[in-house]
Amino acid sequence: MPSNSPDLMGSPHDAADTPDGLTGRTSHEPSAARRRADAHPAGPEPSPAPSPERADPIDPNPSPALRAPTAADPGTSRGYRAVFAVREFRAVFTAHLLSLMGLMVSELALTVLVYDLTDSPLLSALTFALGLLPYLIGGTLLAGVADRYPARRVLVTCDLLCAGCVAVMVLPGTPVGGLLALRCAVALVSPVFTGTRMAALTDILGEGDLYVLGRSLLRIISQSALLIGFGAGGVLLTVVSPREAIAITVVTFLSSAALLRFGTRNRPARTGDSGDGGNLLKDSLAGARTVFADRRIRALTLLFWVPPTFVVAPEALAAPYADEIGAGRAALGLLMCSMPIGNIVAELYVGGVLTPRARSRIVLPAAVAGLLPLLLYGLRPGLPLTMAALALAGVGAAYVIGLDQWFVEAVPEELRGRAMTLQTAGLMTVQGIGMALAGLAAEFLPVHQVVAGAAVIGTVCTLLLVREVSRTASAPRIRTEVRDSDDQHMTSG
Repeated sequence: MPSNSPDLMGSPHDAADTPDGLTGRTSHEPSAARRRADAHPAGPEPSPAPSPERADPIDPNPSPALRAPTAADPGTSRGYRAVFAVREFRAVFTAHLLSLMGLMVSELALTVLVYDLTDSPLLSALTFALGLLPYLIGGTLLAGVADRYPARRVLVTCDLLCAGCVAVMVLPGTPVGGLLALRCAVALVSPVFTGTRMAALTDILGEGDLYVLGRSLLRIISQSALLIGFGAGGVLLTVVSPREAIAITVVTFLSSAALLRFGTRNRPARTGDSGDGGNLLKDSLAGARTVFADRRIRALTLLFWVPPTFVVAPEALAAPYADEIGAGRAALGLLMCSMPIGNIVAELYVGGVLTPRARSRIVLPAAVAGLLPLLLYGLRPGLPLTMAALALAGVGAAYVIGLDQWFVEAVPEELRGRAMTLQTAGLMTVQGIGMALAGLAAEFLPVHQVVAGAAVIGTVCTLLLVREVSRTASAPRIRTEVRDSDDQHMTSG
């Protein structure tokens, strides 16, 4: 089950020191394995007891056929082909593609259905807004799910829940209020699914170059879905009714669940499974506090969030800007496609051509430069130059590829699911806030000035954040402690 975002936010253990991304020198931070050893008392870890009712017991040691390849030298890249050589990733990739395309179609169909039932543009627009609003709630209060339960169980359960919600949408008697509530329910579990999948990729691909390339591939698919998903949905709605189009999503969610259930290993949870919902809420909030108490993790998380907060301004204001420059509504699609195209091209080049060390070196410069092309809006250029500026802004988002590696190295394994769920939820939230602020500013200022101003403010904020990231590159790391006695064992499922 995908998130509503283009996953802008999507590895074998490196035995050697990894690049710090600032000067090309090696970092002296402890490895992920060392941090995990420091976080727990010495002594053998208890083995998980097999559950009597489980037909497919958890296997903490996958067979060699499924185990991620060993890490490559940090100065070399094995490219996307090496990622597809991992059988489990192929299942995750295909599941992501199926459910993402289905969700794009269902969002468009649901918008049309609500408008047909109410004749209300406001309620129709709310179907998109409700895909963003629950992210912060789900990502904050349910983040603990990603670490407390086996990843495969969480992913399959989320897909089945979404399939059930969408199936109810298809029923003719479902009122408009029910449709919107079900849309909220799907959005509520989306950050849990996305964060769990991101953390699970480190189990499937390890923590090195393969993880970075795997996340890159998922982002490429998400960006591509923005280009073709809504178009395919529009064509489909000329042939079938909105409810029939929504029904297709039920099949895609179920297919995704089947691929994840039978195509991935059943690994143990990262922390204990107490089955206590109250403790889950407490654990989620405690995990958020622990994640943001670490200066390095906090700085990296903000670097994921800050540039996208401002780069959404031209997309949010694409329609009024097209009118402002006299390009007409026909140019709207070209404006909306330009940034995703730039991002896809950059992902393919940076992920497929550059070495891991080179990707690490460009993180901070690319983050700073990413918003600068939008300064061209200040001159109110015509359509061709505007499209070029948007494409270049999309290229700037390639800094995330190297940032993925820094983030997974900084987060201890026992916090990884919660940290990645919070990262996803925060990204969706800040993008929604960025769109709203851009729209509010455009009520008082010309659109081209709003976009150029967002570029200036965003670049200044990013510069300040880059300074903080640089300072934390070699800062002492905090060690996470086991929260309570319930978390000192590995769950059996």
